Amino acid sequence: MSNDGVDRTKRRLIMITSGLGAVGAAFAATPFVLSMTPSARAKAAGAPVEIDISQLEPGQLLTVEWRGKPVWILKRTQEMLGTLEAVTSQVADPESRSSDQPQYATGANRSIKNDVLVVVGICTHLGCSPAKRLAAGSSEGMGDDWPGGFFCPCHGSKFDLSGRVYKNVPAPTNLPVPPHKYLSESRILIGEDQA
Repeated sequence: MSNDGVDRTKRRLIMITSGLGAVGAAFAATPFVLSMTPSARAKAAGAPVEIDISQLEPGQLLTVEWRGKPVWILKRTQEMLGTLEAVTSQVADPESRSSDQPQYATGANRSIKNDVLVVVGICTHLGCSPAKRLAAGSSEGMGDDWPGGFFCPCHGSKFDLSGRVYKNVPAPTNLPVPPHKYLSESRILIGEDQA
């Protein structure tokens, strides 16, 4: 056999071995690459959540989970809405202009529909979940002048029935309003803004 035949055989073996090595490396790398993509559970955790509020009575609060956070949907009564103007001088940001909020979260109502409030139920101070103290007066243990709202017992932050933070409390900003839109009169999609 000539030297040429040996070189061709070596070349073929080197090419075949290199090809098999590349295929093996691709198979070995696949699990690592796939582990970097989000799981179905992670994708679902960030997905919008559709909520039916048709059974929500005036004065009731519904808690749902969106992105691992509690979202409160409060159907406010006319009496509750009436307290919002009464506490305007007591809240730190009455028009909700200082925080990074959707356009429909400004003003005293902070909502698309006046009677339906949608806020993330996490205190903006240290991330606690405030207690719901919705009824006005001393029945909630907040004193006779309490108009109703939310109270964080950890450090004493108070929020009105629009999630606006009171002055001189530890929480720096109003409760966040998540992006949301109405799909119908009784269905809300939390996680997407209105078009």
